[in-house]
Amino acid sequence: MPINDDVTLGKDVKIFHANLVNIYSCYIGNETKIGTFVEIQKTVIIGCRCKISSHSFICEGVTLEDEVFIGHGVMFTNDIYPRSTNENGSLKTEKDWLVVKTIVKQGAAIGSNATILPGVTIGKKAIVGAGAVVVNDVPDYAIVAGVPAKVIGDVREHCQPLEMTVQNN
Repeated sequence: MPINDDVTLGKDVKIFHANLVNIYSCYIGNETKIGTFVEIQKTVIIGCRCKISSHSFICEGVTLEDEVFIGHGVMFTNDIYPRSTNENGSLKTEKDWLVVKTIVKQGAAIGSNATILPGVTIGKKAIVGAGAVVVNDVPDYAIVAGVPAKVIGDVREHCQPLEMTVQNN
């Protein structure tokens, strides 16, 4: 079964094509929507009213606060120095792994195909541009883009609602 019995689902969670997701040992808050081909691993905490788009990977150690948007194909990572084997050549097991935590604060948005390296905090209402590689913390309300991601703006200055005006000719 793609959604394990050990998953805690809040009220009115929507999981699209549940047979095409892999979700286990995590918490998903009320009214969150999860697209197809998404994997959410153990210990992940997802807040209320989040949207996780298709083909995204949310690994162990990640916390998404309320109202976070995850675009298509977003990849989180949780190991700074990943290796398949130990120094002696033996395959690594779970006890050999050091999971580094990542936090995405309330209302942040991460664009499609962004990669989030372990140990960063993405600030409240921040926007991560599509394809960005986040290697450092992102301040609250910052707009970041690029490889590596750099601050290019502030949502409070650039993301105001558009006002429609009618001109009479």
